Amino acid sequence: MTDTTDKQDYSKTLYLPETDFPMRAGLPQKEPELVQRWQEMGLYKKLRESAAGREKFVLHDGPPYANGNIHIGHALNKILKDVITRSFQMRGFDSNYVPGWDCHGLPIEWKIEEKYREKGKNKDEVPINEFRQECRDFASGWIKVQSEDFKRLGIEGDFDNPYTTMNFHAEARIAGELLKIARSGQLYRGSKPVMWSVVERTALAEAEVEYHEVESDTIWVKFPIPESRFAAPFSSREAPASSLPESVMTQDDFAGAFVVIWTTTPWTIPGNRAISFSSKISYGLYEVTAAANEFGPQPGEKLIFADKLAADCFAKAKLEYIRLQDVTARQLAAITCDHPLKGLGGGYEFPVPLLDGDHVTDDAGTGFVHTAPGHGREDFDAWMDNARALEARGISSTIPFTVGDDGFYTEDAPGFGPSAEGGAARVMDDNGKKGDANKRVIEALIAANNLFARGRIKHEYPHSWRSKKPVIFRNTPQWFVHMDKDFGDGSTLRSRALNAIDETRFVPAAGQNRLRAMIENRPDWVLSRQRAWGVPIAIFVDDKGEILVDDTVNARIIEAFEAEGADAWFADGAKERFLAGRDDQDRWSQVRDILDVWFDSGSTHTFTLEDRPDLKWPADVYLEGSDQHRGWFHSSLLESCATRGRAPYNAVVTHGFTMDEQGRKMSKSLGNTVVPQDVMAQSGADILRLWVMNTDYGEDQRLGKTILQTNIDAYRKIRNTIRWMLGTLAHDTGDDFAYADLPELEKLMLHRLAELDELVRKAYDDFDFKRITRALTDFANVELSAFYFDIRKDALYCDAPSSLRRRTALYVIRKLFDCLVLWFAPMMPFTTEEAWLSRNPQAVSVHLEQFPEIPADWKNEALAEKWKHVRVVRRVVTGALEVERKDKRIGSSLEAAPIVHIADKTLMASLAGLDFAEICITSGISIVEGEGPSGAFRLEDGTKVAVEPTLAKGKKCARSWRMTDDVGSDPDYPDVSARDAAALRELAAAR
Repeated sequence: MTDTTDKQDYSKTLYLPETDFPMRAGLPQKEPELVQRWQEMGLYKKLRESAAGREKFVLHDGPPYANGNIHIGHALNKILKDVITRSFQMRGFDSNYVPGWDCHGLPIEWKIEEKYREKGKNKDEVPINEFRQECRDFASGWIKVQSEDFKRLGIEGDFDNPYTTMNFHAEARIAGELLKIARSGQLYRGSKPVMWSVVERTALAEAEVEYHEVESDTIWVKFPIPESRFAAPFSSREAPASSLPESVMTQDDFAGAFVVIWTTTPWTIPGNRAISFSSKISYGLYEVTAAANEFGPQPGEKLIFADKLAADCFAKAKLEYIRLQDVTARQLAAITCDHPLKGLGGGYEFPVPLLDGDHVTDDAGTGFVHTAPGHGREDFDAWMDNARALEARGISSTIPFTVGDDGFYTEDAPGFGPSAEGGAARVMDDNGKKGDANKRVIEALIAANNLFARGRIKHEYPHSWRSKKPVIFRNTPQWFVHMDKDFGDGSTLRSRALNAIDETRFVPAAGQNRLRAMIENRPDWVLSRQRAWGVPIAIFVDDKGEILVDDTVNARIIEAFEAEGADAWFADGAKERFLAGRDDQDRWSQVRDILDVWFDSGSTHTFTLEDRPDLKWPADVYLEGSDQHRGWFHSSLLESCATRGRAPYNAVVTHGFTMDEQGRKMSKSLGNTVVPQDVMAQSGADILRLWVMNTDYGEDQRLGKTILQTNIDAYRKIRNTIRWMLGTLAHDTGDDFAYADLPELEKLMLHRLAELDELVRKAYDDFDFKRITRALTDFANVELSAFYFDIRKDALYCDAPSSLRRRTALYVIRKLFDCLVLWFAPMMPFTTEEAWLSRNPQAVSVHLEQFPEIPADWKNEALAEKWKHVRVVRRVVTGALEVERKDKRIGSSLEAAPIVHIADKTLMASLAGLDFAEICITSGISIVEGEGPSGAFRLEDGTKVAVEPTLAKGKKCARSWRMTDDVGSDPDYPDVSARDAAALRELAAAR
């Protein structure tokens, strides 16, 4: 040959990776193209067709509210759901995802009213069904916006046919569920305090009020402790036994003393029914020793205060005092007081119990909270939480209606109502001005010698956004579902729900105890709202509270709702239409209240899971945020248990909330929000999805620029692994091999796939996505890129086309690619689709594939154990060569031919029959049994391997860069090794 070989470009003779799959992902541009492709090809329909006849797996979607752009919580929630449904679809199930939306209720109603207000328009002057149509149109608009955002996240589902609570069929089913509960005798009319505008004569929700500073009367009131009525403590939450004295005093020991409360609403005193305290606060019994005033508390009086607040209270009343003793939580729970107005107008003769409440603090006041269940939400909750125990003690849990809708006291407020001297006192007049109620109540307390002190205070107080006038809290009639009424089969709604919780799988498991505690302690279920937009409580009731149960009437209602929606209830002549044929129409009144939206969403299982043939009831899983133990999980459980006797789900998966990188709640005011649309535009949805997969989603997660960058870096490594496999497989001949014919290293990789297959499938079953991403990412980075691929690159790039070593490696890489891409597909649908189509241009979609079936004989524990030892020795060799590179004694490991001394028989035996130089990526290697010289490289972990990093002998192959003794042995190829010369000859012959 002529002397031109030194100029030959051998790179063109190598099987170097070739692929159009770009290193730079360009996800913000590529992902929308894939979304459009999936829509144009009808991927959702193809998924359903491909799964026909399979066992169904159903994740029922908890509906987001249709009133704004999606936020990071929506993204987290929908991504988790999508990964679950995709993973089951790719494991042999028909896993159909039907998205849903919650469409009724105040937030939407509020938005329409805002539009009215801007135009100077009065909602009450608009026909109700015209107003409702505007609400419906508003929700429809946001459903379209949110649908596009969800699809951009890669969520695959039936977005062309979602469920909505405002769909006519849905409204009919929701109303029908209520009628079922009414027929069972579980629905009744009771009462609950709401924010009430006397000026507008309407109930208000929190979103309808704004807060302004006002100056109010403030009073400290003494509740007398009479001689004992009850022998045992009332509260179930007593102080720890270790904190109690050996001899616990009884109520009689406190007889004649007073419990003192503080309030900024003196007019609520007639509604008082209890006093709340906290078992977490320190209390004491105090005695007045001197008084500056002749009126009010006098020397000798004994009073109970929170220790932290006692001094301020006594100073306010200009009293001197001494502390007599501790008063424990157990002692307080055993006390019942007299009402401070006892005997006034012949009323207030009932006992006033002390209730342990979490809402009580010692930040201000006396450490005791005046509890008027008809005038405050916390008061109501404290009262109703203890209702059963109160009734068991003979204390009526009935809540009085002390104030009417016009702000006047009723006859439920003896001494202040219509029959009182001077007529009824008034809390507030029609113009929003303070009435005479406070003055008359304070005067009555002074007359009873139960006013400890009085004053004035400036504070924030709720006002109606419409009238700008103060509101009051007042008890109003509402509709409830019994928690403890027997259904006739020995069960109650509470017992059914608790049994259902025991039969439900919870992930994380702590969710079970949380939901159970809520059900155990919750009061009766309040269903009614005084709103305009929603499903009405479509029943008729007489003036005694009896509900009309008439199958014919009910059927008419359901039929009308199916055809016209719930608007039919509000149409002119609705009562006559539904009661047609009855001769007692005058007896019945049409209820105009709206169902709480939680009842709507709690009923979604009926018109989705039960009514859609592509779904099933019950759902396999519900997944939502941890707040839904009080929300959707809770209402769905109660609704289903009331109508079907069990939960509508078999499993409940809970995720936490997303905080910023410092663990703070995200808020616009702090400027620390992460907007999913921005992340998708800048980095791509797969980055956001990978972040979700890498979180402990059961806890609160953190997200910000640094955390996003961490996931971008992790994504790049995964993508580069996939890209290298695609490039290498460009030279794949498609050969298949019997397992027995594979080299050990290839068998080891198949064993790892068998292990990972078990891990991946189980983790998907356990909804443990972080375990999957961690395992697959570590496998790709550590076992593939830094081990197997590194070792096999020489054979893959340089071996001859006929090389069995090269061809078996390609066979295994083909299996590795299929497994990794398919396992990752539920998590990163865009990247895996791009990779799959790059490898299989004729394929329809990776998402129509199934997880690979792993042959049983790939599992080879004995081989894996052997290679653990091989890799131990390799790790020492690699460590020694790294030192040589760092000190610039070698540039590449191929320049080395280390001597390896092994003093461990097991490690020595593991290398038998292996080309250990190839495994260590060196040009040569010597294995010597023994300890090795003292100066040899060793790891500090005590591994009995020592390495002398000697240089390789021979010449450097111009094609493979290995140092060998046979470079030039083939005269036709004088500058390459014999192996490479043979490969070049075979390649030349194939041209």
